[in-house]
Amino acid sequence: MFRNALEPWHLVLILAVVVLLFGSKKLPDMARGLGKSMRILKSEAKAMKHEDQPHPADRKAVGQE
Repeated sequence: MFRNALEPWHLVLILAVVVLLFGSKKLPDMARGLGKSMRILKSEAKAMKHEDQPHPADRKAVGQE
């Protein structure tokens, strides 16, 4: 059913609609904001991942007590 759902001309059509809706002047600002949001999301995901793992210095202190 969705074998060839997204062909290149579909992407061109979507891009044209986005340019018509938002205008060519706002697109760079929107892309910049999206990139900034993605960087923040990545850094927060890394922080949460490292938060679950104990720090090596903490493991030494726990083992000495």
